[in-house]
Amino acid sequence: MRQSSRKFATAFALAVIGLGMLRSVPAVEPAISTSGGHQHAATIAAVPAAFVASREKPYGALVDDAMAIMNDGMARAPMIGHADHDFAAMMIPHHQGAVDMAKAELLYGTNPVMRRLAQEIIVTQGQEIQVMQLELKKTSAAAPASH
Repeated sequence: MRQSSRKFATAFALAVIGLGMLRSVPAVEPAISTSGGHQHAATIAAVPAAFVASREKPYGALVDDAMAIMNDGMARAPMIGHADHDFAAMMIPHHQGAVDMAKAELLYGTNPVMRRLAQEIIVTQGQEIQVMQLELKKTSAAAPASH
């Protein structure tokens, strides 16, 4: 098998595995927000407890769920005034939102280029989340405040 075929097969396998993953976030009432000049329906209702990539909801509702969970996670990110810590704390839910939206793309998208991009997002941003989680643990342990 060629190197590029192996990389694609690995990425695809990880993307398929990622479709089954769930992410728990506490449900709360978010503030109403707008994006691109329109309101996302999920910003009006309670934030879903977890993102579930399923055809039981239309694509737009899945993206709204992903956005609501991401925005809530970013709003709840613990800030300590240390740039490295705070950056990781905010970027983890941001990257998870991208992963969740990519899962929705894989369920409903038909464009091969966009589907491939979604698969790559799941793999690469998943890896970046792991790196940031490790670094967050380090900076949480001994981080002097620096702005």
